[in-house]
Amino acid sequence: MLDDTGRILAGIMLLSMVTIEFGGYFMTKIVRGQVPMTGFQKSFARAGHAHAGVLVILGLVTQLLMPSSGLTGIPAWIARLGVPAAAILMSGGFFAASAGKDRTQPNKAIVILFLGAASLAAGVIALGLGLLTA
Repeated sequence: MLDDTGRILAGIMLLSMVTIEFGGYFMTKIVRGQVPMTGFQKSFARAGHAHAGVLVILGLVTQLLMPSSGLTGIPAWIARLGVPAAAILMSGGFFAASAGKDRTQPNKAIVILFLGAASLAAGVIALGLGLLTA
């Protein structure tokens, strides 16, 4: 059963799915050639959209698992927020790193993607350890 914090975070994540849905609509415009993009940009748009959806779902799963972890304090917040933050940072990193006309390789905003990967790792490690030691 979700605790109050998990319930609120899960509600926010479920509402964020509307933005991912809009991203899916935008992807159909890209695929149909209505939005001019290089192959690199199309690949990064696909990756950004996919990571957003998958990581939000994983974020929902983390909220369900949190009450069984026994985590408190900072480790609990890392476990609770690591995956949802990664959904924002990683998907945003893909989009930001490919922004610009005729771009064929990532710009400096690629660092956002790596911050998201670190957030994901921190969140799943904290929750995994919490579950194993509970």
